[in-house]
Amino acid sequence: MTISAQSVSESPDAAFSFLRSSKSSYRLNQIEHIRSYGVGELVSLPQLVVCGDQSAGKSSVLEGITGIPFPRQDGLCTRFPTEIILRHSNAPQNIVASIRPHSSRSQVSQQSLKSYHKKVDDLSDLPSIIADVSKLMGIRGFADNGDSRAFASDALRIEISGPIGLHLSVVDLPGLISVANEEQTEDDVDAVRDMVISYLQNSRTIVLAVLQASNDVANQGIIKLARQYDPAGQRTVGIITKPDLINEGTESKIALVAKNMDNIKLKLGFFLVKNPSPSDLAEGIDMKTRSRRELQFFSSPLWATQGLDLERVGAEKLRCFLQDLLDTHIDRELPKVREEMKRSLADVEKQLHALGEPRPSIGHIRAFMIRLSMQFSQVTQAALDGNYHSMDQELVGGWESYRLRAQIQHANTAFATEMRTKGEKMRLKAPSHSRESDNESTNETADQLTMTKSNMMDWIMEVYIRTKGKELPGNFNSALLGELFLEQSKPWSSIAELHLEKVLEMVSVWVRQAIDRICQEEQLCQEVKEMLQEWLQSVRKKACNELDKLIQDEKRGPLTYNHYYTDNVQKARLNSQRLAMKDVVAGVAEEDWHGKLHISNHPVEIDRFVSALQAKVTVNMDKQACNEAHIELNAYYKVAMKTFIDNVARQVIERHIMSALPTAFCPTVVSQMSDETLLSIGSESEKETLRRSKLVEIAEGLKQGLRDLQKQPS
Repeated sequence: MTISAQSVSESPDAAFSFLRSSKSSYRLNQIEHIRSYGVGELVSLPQLVVCGDQSAGKSSVLEGITGIPFPRQDGLCTRFPTEIILRHSNAPQNIVASIRPHSSRSQVSQQSLKSYHKKVDDLSDLPSIIADVSKLMGIRGFADNGDSRAFASDALRIEISGPIGLHLSVVDLPGLISVANEEQTEDDVDAVRDMVISYLQNSRTIVLAVLQASNDVANQGIIKLARQYDPAGQRTVGIITKPDLINEGTESKIALVAKNMDNIKLKLGFFLVKNPSPSDLAEGIDMKTRSRRELQFFSSPLWATQGLDLERVGAEKLRCFLQDLLDTHIDRELPKVREEMKRSLADVEKQLHALGEPRPSIGHIRAFMIRLSMQFSQVTQAALDGNYHSMDQELVGGWESYRLRAQIQHANTAFATEMRTKGEKMRLKAPSHSRESDNESTNETADQLTMTKSNMMDWIMEVYIRTKGKELPGNFNSALLGELFLEQSKPWSSIAELHLEKVLEMVSVWVRQAIDRICQEEQLCQEVKEMLQEWLQSVRKKACNELDKLIQDEKRGPLTYNHYYTDNVQKARLNSQRLAMKDVVAGVAEEDWHGKLHISNHPVEIDRFVSALQAKVTVNMDKQACNEAHIELNAYYKVAMKTFIDNVARQVIERHIMSALPTAFCPTVVSQMSDETLLSIGSESEKETLRRSKLVEIAEGLKQGLRDLQKQPS
């Protein structure tokens, strides 16, 4: 079996000269070079793909397109994609077989498959090549290992150059399996289907859908998939095979499909070809004889009356059409391929930049960690200062919670609001329009009691009696104010502790997200996060200790030099006296002046009014002391609460958490790390090393491909 077998009756140049142009040849070479660089799995490349159901006649179609007699025995060429690259040249014939491993393979497996490279003199060696490749790919029936599979996604590349008169690249895919059986499982059915789909969903793939004439076209698997991934039919060519095997009388039905007039319509239309019969194959007919017998078959009365478009009948017409289609397709898609390759290269280089330089030594690791820590410190400082515009917008893009200072400000404001509304253990009920009843019951909540003024004074009286000492009537023990404040400020501790936990959680989440943003290596990210979690635990302990000190300070008793305390006491006393005097005057006016108070300037009238007031004013010294204690409690509570809020924000949150955050992971910290620590944290994992190697390989392939695309045909 040789590629030049057809030359017995005609030269290859004569047979396929219409398939060649210098431009199309050059473009096809460019595409194949790019594909050989491994770019095809990253960027969709223009390609012809032959696919169809099993036994649909794909091998004969391939032979008709390429002029190469492909082996048909033992189901060869059907277990994996086969890329056939044909290049005409005046040099002696050269046939090279190699493997393009799928990206899903491990790095070691890929290198093993890439190492396969075999040069042969004749295509009669193709069956042995397929057997060797099947074994390397781990195909069931060829490989000895226990996890062998029936199909593989790796591609066998057969590159043929020489005086073959043809420039073409075609991918032959395994035939779709209709129903599972003893030899082909459901997993095999799915594997082939997924493989075919992976090619069909490439928008730059021209689908050569091989359809068996004896089966209903609409129900054939390849048509269903083609309509799913190419619904407009813009890149699908229907190739109807085996018209000689249909039932007599159904020629008109097949002709209707071939003329694109049936229910299934393709914008690229259909072609009708007759595959060589077993006797033709045994005879070893050449391309010219095949074309002549094909023409004779379709010139028979049964087909001549069907009104077929003769430009769409036979393998020879199919070759012409495919060349024009491929030329147009490549011209249209190459500019898009170039732009997509540029975008992919930019993305790969960005990933490589994020990985940093390789770290083969402790010096490289330390330098890398210092750069990483500097980036963390800069991002952190900007987030704390609220200088969001100075942050790397590419880094924070899509990061909704990167504005850390805004979050902390919001949390501190919420803390202050909660302290004002829920910080008092005993809270006076807001006065209503109706007169308050002394017997109205209290309204108790989880941490706060809402009560009337009468209830409040009863509580103060209870504590007043309990704390009495040697003080004179009308005065109260200094311990009274301390006990009242201690009870009144009980909720402070839980409110402040909850606020601290919220802030620590905010910072913890922000730190994890920041590390995820600046660090691209999974293992390194985890190591740095664990280190920062240890720092956060230390910070938590310090902040909790500081908060505990503030709470203990408040428990030691009232102490302030803030003039607002005395101002508030004086204002409250004056207000209390004003209200008391108002009530007394109102009572005197009602009883002694019949509700109409009018006093002249005569001394007698004034004395009468004063005497009436004195008769009404009766002072209960204990109540007087409790009223005074209530005034001083309210005044001191307001001053102490404001101070406590500020102290929590400044001495706990800012001092121990926020101001220390930029130094949690900074160059100083890295410089103080031991070599052992640096090695355990900053060494590249095997996974990252392989990833870097893969990215470098992809980048080189993209660069080389772009250089090839910039060249013009000479």
